[in-house]
This record gives sequence, C-alpha cells and structure tokens, in this order.
Amino acid sequence: MTDTLRPADTAVAQAPEHGHAKLNRSIGVVGGTLLTLSCVTPASTLFVVVPDLFGTLGTATALTIAIGSLLCIAVAFCYSELGTLIPSAGGEYAMVSTLAGRLAGWLVFVLSLLVVMIVPPVIAMGTADYLAPVIHLDPSVAGAAVMLLATLAGLLDLRANAWITGVFLVLEVIAAAVVALLGFTHAERGPSSLLSMQVAGAHGHADTVTAMLVVSGLAIALFVTQGFSTAVYLSEELENPRRNVARTVLATLAISTVIILVPVVAITLGASDLTELTGGDIGTMVTAWSNSAVGTFVSLCVALAIINAGIVMVIQNSRVLFASARDKAWPSPVNTVFAKLGRFGSPWVATLAVGIPGAALCFVNLDTLYGVTGVSVTGMYLLVAIAALLSRRNHHKHTPAWRMPLWPAMPILLIAVLTYILTQQEPQYLLWTGGITAAATLYWALYLRPRRDTRWLVSIPDA
Repeated sequence: MTDTLRPADTAVAQAPEHGHAKLNRSIGVVGGTLLTLSCVTPASTLFVVVPDLFGTLGTATALTIAIGSLLCIAVAFCYSELGTLIPSAGGEYAMVSTLAGRLAGWLVFVLSLLVVMIVPPVIAMGTADYLAPVIHLDPSVAGAAVMLLATLAGLLDLRANAWITGVFLVLEVIAAAVVALLGFTHAERGPSSLLSMQVAGAHGHADTVTAMLVVSGLAIALFVTQGFSTAVYLSEELENPRRNVARTVLATLAISTVIILVPVVAITLGASDLTELTGGDIGTMVTAWSNSAVGTFVSLCVALAIINAGIVMVIQNSRVLFASARDKAWPSPVNTVFAKLGRFGSPWVATLAVGIPGAALCFVNLDTLYGVTGVSVTGMYLLVAIAALLSRRNHHKHTPAWRMPLWPAMPILLIAVLTYILTQQEPQYLLWTGGITAAATLYWALYLRPRRDTRWLVSIPDA
C-alpha cells in the first residue's frame, strides 16, 4: 500500500546498488541517552534559546516551557512508537514513508535535509560568544572550526563518540546546576512569581503577559527539548531497538526537561528585578551572584556544550544522508558514494558531506534560512504525527513495537498544536519552505516516481 519494502521482500530494497550496507549495533540505552541528550544540549538551550523567551514572556517563561514539555510528551510517544515499529537510520522519512506513502516520506526527508544543513552551523557560530572571556574570535571562524571538529569526531566509532559526548554532557549539566544553585540561593521573590505573568515594558514598567503570548511562545518552547528525536536516528545502532528506542526517547525527554526547567525557575526567582529578568543576560546574573571566575567557568561549559551538539548533530545528520542513499534517493553513483562505510563503521562520505558544507555555511547570513528551518521542523513533526495516526493499520497493528498510551488522542492533539504553530510563522518563511517543497515534489514527479521500481525504496533493517 505504501510502497515501502522490508529486506526480505525484494533485493531491490537492499540499496545501495552493490550490497546492503548495515550500521553496527554497538550502543545500549546509556550510550544512546548520552548521545541524544547531547543533541538536546540543555546548557546551550538554557543560555541561547531561553533568554529570548525571557525577553517576551518574563516571569511566564518557566510556565511556558513546562507546558511545552508536557506537549512534547505527545511528540515523544509518537517517536517512541514509530521508532520501535520502524527502526531505521532514516528517522522521520522512513517512518512516514512506511505508514503514509513514499511521496510523504520524500517530503519529510527534504524538510529534514533543510534542518540537517542549517541548524548545526547556526548553533556552532554561537561558540565565539561563550569563548569571549578567554579569547575573542570571529563567530564565523569559530563556527567553521567547530563544524570541522565535529566532522572529524563523527568519523569515529559511535561507541567512542558516546564517551566523548558523555564527558562534555557532564560539564554542561554542572554549568546548569551552578546556575540553578546560585539562582535559588539569591532568590529575590517567592514561588508565586512564577505565575505572576509579568514582563518589563519599554519604560521599565511591568506589562502583563497574556494567554495568547504564552500560546505564541509555545512555538519556541515546544522545541526546547526536541532533540530527543535523535534516538530514532540511532535506532539501527541501538541494541534491542524494539525496547531501547522508546526507553532512550522518554528518558532523554525527562532528563532534559529537568536540566532546563529547574535553572529557568531559579533564574526567575533570583533575578534582581523584572528588567534584569526580561533582559535575559544569564551570564551577567551568574557573575553578579558569584564572581567573574564562576561566570567564566559557566561560559566555557556552554561553549563545550555547543561543540558537543555539533558532534551529535553531524552524527545524526550523516545517518539520514546514508539512509537516503541506501534507499536509492539519488542517481546510482551518488547512492554508492553516500552509502560507503569507513573502518570505524561510520558512513564517512555522508559525514563529510554534512560537515564540510556546514563549515562553509558559517560564513553565510543564515537569518532567513533559520526562519525556514523553524517551518521545516514544524512541518516534519506534523507529518510524523499523521503517520502515528496510521501506525496501527493492517499488519502494522500486530507488529511487535512499543505502543503509546491514549492513542489516537495523543497524535490528534499534536496535529492540532503544530497546525496552529505553522499559522503563526512569518509568511516569507512559509513561502520559502513551500517553494523548496514544491521543487522537491517536482523531483519526485520527474525522477523518482517514473523509476519507482528502482528508486526511493525505503528498506527497514532487521531489528
């Protein structure tokens, strides 16, 4: 029905053209959780994304993140069920292709490819700000260096990367804990302020944060912990994926929510006044609560968190490109090259194809592309939620997999929320993403669909 093949169905499904390339199952729940948490990058989220929320939501920031985290449970349930039902390095596109058809899966792949190429360099360029206490670097140069370092790390064995990212993750968790401790011990207001719904206005007066502002803020808050989806991309390399994918997804969501939300509460309570809180300069607050040495330590931990995120994103994104080649998304020579595995078992050509252009993009103005990425992520999640609604049709109903509670209410709720988020995006970003999606549909119509027996055959590896 959906033209998606399993390895046993036909040899054609075993892309690339010269044999069926498989990734090694080398990590368990702990290693997978470390890698996935590193992609969430709690510390960089706390220091980069949360300040923007403070600027618009003030004391309602913690409440908005809490609501967003609750909504993310529905996202996590969808990913857990689909990731165990369809354990493929293709992630979203493999899941959607299997359940909603090959065209829908192709469009999800294109949306994910936009995210693959844009988000890592945007985050990497933030490294310079947090290295400033030690050395002043041009953001583009620092970002390019981080991308190249992440690319080199991505060529290594996945188990080695789990240890590397695990060490960095410990440091960023320590930084978040320091912020939380300092905020709570320097509290200027009581817990009731978390529901006071106030933000500093243009002239320093307190303005009320309306319910509509909170709802609009969910567009960012929903994605504060969204990196838990990385577990699905690692499903081919997780031992016993039918059980461990769901455990990794849900554990990562729970841990990352705590790591981010607790410091946000502490900052809200510890800010000296509403103007300082709305300003969102967390580094200055940390220095005021302690001293410059502690502030420098926290900044360096955040810089390491960004490097950590770069490594994990390159790992994740290279798996997507590898899987697309294995599933014959491109002309034969391209499929053969992208599906090559190196001596450490990693898709080395796909890793270079993701990392090197990412370094080059650090020298490009990415403001518009960043807006396009927001629309792409929302659209991708929307299609995943639709696939979750279709996950119990026909033989899929009896396939061994982790099953979400409250189905189909969870995916229906998610579809409603994400549809609203899309309506709140800037028209120009919707137009850019729509144009790219239209071009992808044209490629499907002119190249992939006429070759449906030999191209875009989404194979599902044995679990």
